[in-house]
Amino acid sequence: MTLSLCSFVTLKSIAEEQVAVFAGGCFWCTESDFEKLDGVVSAESGYIGGHIKNPSYKQVSAGGSGHTEAVQVIFDDQKVSYSDLVEYFWKTIDPTDGGGQFCDRGQQYRSEIFYLSEEQHSIAKASKKALANSGLLKSEIATQLTPSSRFYLAEDYHQDYYLKNPVRYNYYRWGCGREKRLEALWGAVTK
Repeated sequence: MTLSLCSFVTLKSIAEEQVAVFAGGCFWCTESDFEKLDGVVSAESGYIGGHIKNPSYKQVSAGGSGHTEAVQVIFDDQKVSYSDLVEYFWKTIDPTDGGGQFCDRGQQYRSEIFYLSEEQHSIAKASKKALANSGLLKSEIATQLTPSSRFYLAEDYHQDYYLKNPVRYNYYRWGCGREKRLEALWGAVTK
């Protein structure tokens, strides 16, 4: 069997795309943050880590499902590494908050890195340790590293919410105190 040049290019492109999953509070904000990063092909909002199959937003936001709002990031590892994504992720959350993120409270808004391989686990673990040892944070890191389970896409109206509803999104992000807390922690705003 002979592969045409077109087939080779397609196979090469697919091989370069990787998947990562991050939970950082409201998935609208996490999706928006990652979609700004060069090398990220897409970011999709969804649910992960719980015990209910095909959960709805209503089930997850009510708590008790075990799921958290998360984002599945598809990235081109020729442009951005998994290590880069993890480093970027820390600056978009408050890793010391174990009760949720910003104004969103409860385990469904926890910060968490869901690793898809032992390599991702090793990278995330080393990054977390380096951050803990850096002295940048005044409290212990609460963000957990967890083996990935099934990721369920959120309802369509949640996808690209920041683009579809920019006024509401920006008001939510500002009103939730996300920018103020990120600036206090990291000295930079990721908006």
